[in-house]
Amino acid sequence: MRSKIFQMVDAIVPLDDMEEAHISFTKKWIVSGAEIFRIAKPAMPDPHLVAYFLLIDQLAGKVLLVNHKKAGLWLPAGGHVEINEHPKATVQRELMEELGVEPDFIAYDPVSLTVTKTVGETAGHTDVSLWYILRGSSDQNYEFDPKEFMQIQWFQPEEISFDQADPHLKRCIQKLKFLKVLT
Repeated sequence: MRSKIFQMVDAIVPLDDMEEAHISFTKKWIVSGAEIFRIAKPAMPDPHLVAYFLLIDQLAGKVLLVNHKKAGLWLPAGGHVEINEHPKATVQRELMEELGVEPDFIAYDPVSLTVTKTVGETAGHTDVSLWYILRGSSDQNYEFDPKEFMQIQWFQPEEISFDQADPHLKRCIQKLKFLKVLT
């Protein structure tokens, strides 16, 4: 699985110098032989892999974000990659657990990668996050997991309060616009 994840990371085209640095860090980390999967909650080892997914309503030009209880931020939905789990399988599992729907991938592979020091209740560890994009509909009612999220909401990109969101969300939105996934 490690080599598959390395290949996915290597295939991501960086938006900017920061993403290029995150990709470089991640490739070195994977090659080092260090544990990349979370083996104990909340943060062992540090860092560990996460799979994020943004549901995109391309017709409405909106993205779905979750108001995450532990982080205290608006985030894409997602979760920790289980031991030897393919990150795409993580997306499928987490989407069903968190929103109760099957995935409809816009892109098979992740479109972005970020390395982030966490905040909130489990602050202080590092998540290496692969960002996937999926089709969604802002007209559909999604049942969300109230144990994890205070609420979910569809946003036009210009409506997002980025100071209350994942610190890399704005850059990811810029990348989706560059890729013409969002207008």
